[in-house]
Amino acid sequence: GDLIELDGEGLRIAVVRARFNDAITRQLTDDCVAALASMGVLDKHVRVCHVPGALEIPTLLSVLAQSSEFDAMVAIGCVIRGETYHFNLVADQSASGLMRVSLRHNVPIANCILTVENEAQAQSRALTHGAAAARVAVEMANAMDDWL
Repeated sequence: GDLIELDGEGLRIAVVRARFNDAITRQLTDDCVAALASMGVLDKHVRVCHVPGALEIPTLLSVLAQSSEFDAMVAIGCVIRGETYHFNLVADQSASGLMRVSLRHNVPIANCILTVENEAQAQSRALTHGAAAARVAVEMANAMDDWL
């Protein structure tokens, strides 16, 4: 479908990026931040934080959510099956952690933790998923605002 017009003016967004697979997560983060700016989110209202890997993302998101400073958050990571014997554990636990934090604190979290088979898939998805996550964060922050 057509992309709807999204307005990020006045929104405060936190982005938590895992450093594991740094080149991929850096591109996702850069694209996410650029997309937020293009929707009117002010640079001073975007806070980018870093953690070692995907499993650490929910913990920091939980602390940020508790602060009540942010209208939405974005989780950015990249887990490649061939690189970790516990791929399924990391993929499942990071995703369920995000959901628990989101529901506990009523803060939308855009899940941009790529779970891919190989480096080529990661690079391909890195081209679009960062900006897409920014759009999810802004749309959900506005949807939540309509009800609060």
